[in-house]
Amino acid sequence: MNYRTLGRTGLKVSEIGFGAWGIGKTSWIGADDQESLKALNRSVELGLNFIDTALGYGDGHSEKLVGQVVREHAGNIYVATKIPPINRQWPARSGVPVEETFTKEHVISCTEKSLRNLGLETIDVQQFHVWSDEWVGKGDWLEGVQKLKEQGKIRFFGVSINDYQPSNALKLIESGLVDTVQVIYNIFEQSPEDELLPACEKHDIGVIVRVALDEGGLTGKITPETTFDQGDFRNHYFRGDRKQEVFERVQKIAADLNISIDDIAETALRYVLSSPAVSTVIPGMRSVANVERNMKVGDGLGLPEDQVAKLKPHRWVRNFYN
Repeated sequence: MNYRTLGRTGLKVSEIGFGAWGIGKTSWIGADDQESLKALNRSVELGLNFIDTALGYGDGHSEKLVGQVVREHAGNIYVATKIPPINRQWPARSGVPVEETFTKEHVISCTEKSLRNLGLETIDVQQFHVWSDEWVGKGDWLEGVQKLKEQGKIRFFGVSINDYQPSNALKLIESGLVDTVQVIYNIFEQSPEDELLPACEKHDIGVIVRVALDEGGLTGKITPETTFDQGDFRNHYFRGDRKQEVFERVQKIAADLNISIDDIAETALRYVLSSPAVSTVIPGMRSVANVERNMKVGDGLGLPEDQVAKLKPHRWVRNFYN
């Protein structure tokens, strides 16, 4: 496993981290707690040392599973979690005052709840689960963050940037108030390359990449016939003709790179890791098989430059969450 520095935090984190949304048993349907624990443990055995969860993933269920595993292993396993907005609106909407999303009191109370769920004394990276640059310099949320740092309850502060709005954190980055950002970045969603990633390199901000596999779209497993369990959010994400669109675009990627469909997921992860601005990528991994497949990618090699160049025309501007 290759390790990268998480920006100015100085933490050395595994290129492949663990995205723990899928084990929270909400939105993603079908997780089994015992299999989730096996997957988490196997990932740590293979060198993974960064796990990203959130208070909102199963109302703390994901945090409890993560904490159980972290406490069982000696050595440094870095845990990042997230504070949900007070108004429970994902993503943050323009014009909504920060008093309706993050206050000092809310930041502190949610962090203390997460610490109880995790069974830990300190959270390595505490993040806001949504963000709007309109909030820079507004409200009292920063007082909450600073107090938690002073108390040793959190080490570093970050934000999870709104879906497909990578430029909506540039002001925060320039303010010097944030240590990390989490962003959607993949073969289709290349827009972070325009402004966000250069800004993060300039200001030494850690970059955590989510949705590198496009919620499954870049695994090669989505076909026009694919079905999901009732209640699974992917029924909405891949509704209508979207499965057909994704299927056709993945076929084109495979043809352009002269690779098999089975190699798509690895290629997608390597594309993200080919950016020097990226610190870690956090695919969801609910099975040991997925862990073992993804962990092999964290070897520091990324993707050959010619393949990266061939993937640039596959940028696809759209938002399937809408």
